[in-house]
Amino acid sequence: MKLYMNPNRIVGHINPEIYGHFSEHLGRCIYEGLFVGKDSPIPNTNGMRNDVVEALKDMKIPVLRWPGGCFADEYHWRDGIGPKEDRKKLINTHWGGVVEDNSFGSDEFMELCRQLGCKTYINGNLGSGTVQEMSEWIEYLTYDGVSPMAELRAKNGHKEPYSVDYFAVGNENWGCGGNMTPEYYGNLYRRYQTYVRNYNPEKPIYKIACGPNVDDYEWMREVLHTTHRHAPDFLHGFMDGISLHYYTIPGGWENKQSATVFDEKGWYETLNRALFIETLIKRHGEILRQYDESGKIGFIVDEWGTWFACEPLTNPGFLYQQNTMRDALVAGISLNIFNKHCNLVKMANIAQLVNVLQSVILTEGEKMLLTPTYHVFHMYQKHQDSDLIDSYLDTKEIGLEEKFMVPNLSESVSIDKDGKLQLTLNNLSLDESYQVDGMISEKKAVAVNGTILTNEMDAYNTFSQPDKVKTQRFEAVKLTEKGITLTIPPCSVVHLEIELEQ
Repeated sequence: MKLYMNPNRIVGHINPEIYGHFSEHLGRCIYEGLFVGKDSPIPNTNGMRNDVVEALKDMKIPVLRWPGGCFADEYHWRDGIGPKEDRKKLINTHWGGVVEDNSFGSDEFMELCRQLGCKTYINGNLGSGTVQEMSEWIEYLTYDGVSPMAELRAKNGHKEPYSVDYFAVGNENWGCGGNMTPEYYGNLYRRYQTYVRNYNPEKPIYKIACGPNVDDYEWMREVLHTTHRHAPDFLHGFMDGISLHYYTIPGGWENKQSATVFDEKGWYETLNRALFIETLIKRHGEILRQYDESGKIGFIVDEWGTWFACEPLTNPGFLYQQNTMRDALVAGISLNIFNKHCNLVKMANIAQLVNVLQSVILTEGEKMLLTPTYHVFHMYQKHQDSDLIDSYLDTKEIGLEEKFMVPNLSESVSIDKDGKLQLTLNNLSLDESYQVDGMISEKKAVAVNGTILTNEMDAYNTFSQPDKVKTQRFEAVKLTEKGITLTIPPCSVVHLEIELEQ
């Protein structure tokens, strides 16, 4: 297999936010996963689990989305501020029917992001909330002056304003966020976003509209048409991004597979479905650019990842699933796709951060483990804020069924601020190794260091064996006159850092 890399041809910039994450009031993501409270015996700082925070910082988490998800369009922010004993206790009707005590709210989310050192992405309540409610939430969070909401924030212990980097006006409004038509949502978006004020002109809030569910091209087209009509400020703070949600669900919604018990057929079907996100990006992107020729509006893939059947004997409303090498390959090929479409994709948020769906971390009481997906994100972090370079990889189709064939290899290549090449390469085959000859245009490679994640297709980490699947040093690579050559084993994710002659 031949891999061609041209460091002299920059084709885009990889926003760090492409490596973003999502946390919802769902199952044990927030409570137990991220937040245990100040009085917990589990070591914490202001209620946030120290072990989870340190692992996420080491992974270099760039941005975190909150509070949902479907939960967002039933979330009323005033329920989650002030003294804990005065906060409302409610039933989480979307996820598990458990009590939501609102002990984790706006101020706690901002504290978590402060500890993580990441940007903030808040999803506003359009489905059941009012314009005034959304407007006052922004004022509470970001206004630095004399106002009722700024005074309320100070009363709750934070005189200085927070920074809201990204704000979504609604979530899944075609479904759980109100079952709206695209025209109706488009008009509501125009209205609500008007009152998402930029109180700090030097750091405007990046406003995100609710985009399509999977291949609903009509929703994409009609929302853009409605928001664009008679909108002279369309490209000036009216809309900065539009979202896409896509989950990889082998078997479909009504016949979800087990996360850990599957065969080769299930392996290739899953990877084939994961690869479909590239088609969605291309086709929705074509529609977007019809309304935004300048390319100002970014694509925000703020829910993606695998969705399997819940683990046995767990609350089905908690969406708790294990995480195998199959998930690692889904993460690897998805991130490669986002990298290669970084001129359009400006942020992506895998669902979800801890204990829900394709998590990077699982917890059980005081115990914590890192999933195979975590290790992929950790390996890929060198792509963050690097420049995508032109690359091309020879591939061949593999698989067991014609409708679920996949390319044998997946890659993306960037050049970082130090001039080093960052190559991520995946082998989607379960039984075949491949020699890859990498040729670097007009540059000579003088050093290469590699990391690999590989194991059996259904291997995963448990609390009794937390390191069964982990990264190792990759030795099967060497320098050549034209670049590098390597042998990539089956079912593996590889990261190479290549130093070039100056």
